[in-house]
Amino acid sequence: MGEVDEAFIQAVEHRPKLTITEAEGIPLIDLSISNSNSIEALVEEIGDASKNWGFFQVINHGVPFETREKLELASRKFFAQATEEKLKVRRDEVNPLGYYETELTKNVRDWKEVYDLAVKNPTVIPTSPDAGDNGLQELVNQWPEYPSELRVAYEEDAKEMEKLAYKLLELISLSLGLPANRLSEFFNNHTSISRLNHYPTCPIPNLALGVGRHKDSGALIILAQDDVGGLQVKRKTDGEWVQVRPTPHAYIVNVGDIIQVWSNERYESVEHRVMVNSEKERFSMRFSFNPNHDVMVEPLEELITEQNPAKYRAYNWGKFFANRRRSNFKKLGVENIQISHFKITEE
Repeated sequence: MGEVDEAFIQAVEHRPKLTITEAEGIPLIDLSISNSNSIEALVEEIGDASKNWGFFQVINHGVPFETREKLELASRKFFAQATEEKLKVRRDEVNPLGYYETELTKNVRDWKEVYDLAVKNPTVIPTSPDAGDNGLQELVNQWPEYPSELRVAYEEDAKEMEKLAYKLLELISLSLGLPANRLSEFFNNHTSISRLNHYPTCPIPNLALGVGRHKDSGALIILAQDDVGGLQVKRKTDGEWVQVRPTPHAYIVNVGDIIQVWSNERYESVEHRVMVNSEKERFSMRFSFNPNHDVMVEPLEELITEQNPAKYRAYNWGKFFANRRRSNFKKLGVENIQISHFKITEE
């Protein structure tokens, strides 16, 4: 990535400022329950953070640090290899799992390389985004020859992340005034994807982004980032891009588009992006908790009233996922599918 291709250059209005605003106020939430931290207080904190920020960090989350560390070390070894070795497990339009180095966000190339892995192996999704095509396909993880420990490290980490995701899902459900297990039924055969990210040093950090501005289409996203930092969140109060300072051993959590729809916009999926660095490479690991492919995503009936009618039409998650996947490979010339396309406009 030493030679700069114009495909990386962001439009003037989306270029990052090199003066960084640190995010004051992104909540840091302790997930442990004690006499001084009741479940009711925790639920309230999660609800406030989801409503006011769409992002929060969690500590005392129950994921052993060694599990995370093993995967990060294996990830660093994988990305340190020669490109031809990594290309042996490159993903394609048939199997979107594996290594990839030319991903687009909003039709601009990201300054990064990634390795995508399914949490359930295999994972079943629709073959095509087309409404008339009922075909299904099994996604199967590709494993590199080196490092040999990557598979075991990943599978151990994925189990822990899955447990944490269910715990957070229950807290979000309770914060919406619903039973703890109200949302869990949508995840019996979930289509969750983990991603290992590597952001190499970049000679043009004022012109390119590691990941361009976007919202996450899944339900819940859990991110482990290293100490370099670079994640920026668009603050809801003033639209300013603010950087999330890394907190040792914490995970960063954001609510995705699906929770925005289920909550009928009580909670909002917030735009974010990743800055690059001219001096330091950066690594992160993202777990995207996605429902079963056959789930119809729509506002939950318990949260719809005459005063607050449904704001979205139902859409099929698997078809939506298949559509978004296609846009990561091709410059489409149009905006890829968004939940706004299912928004009910008021007459």
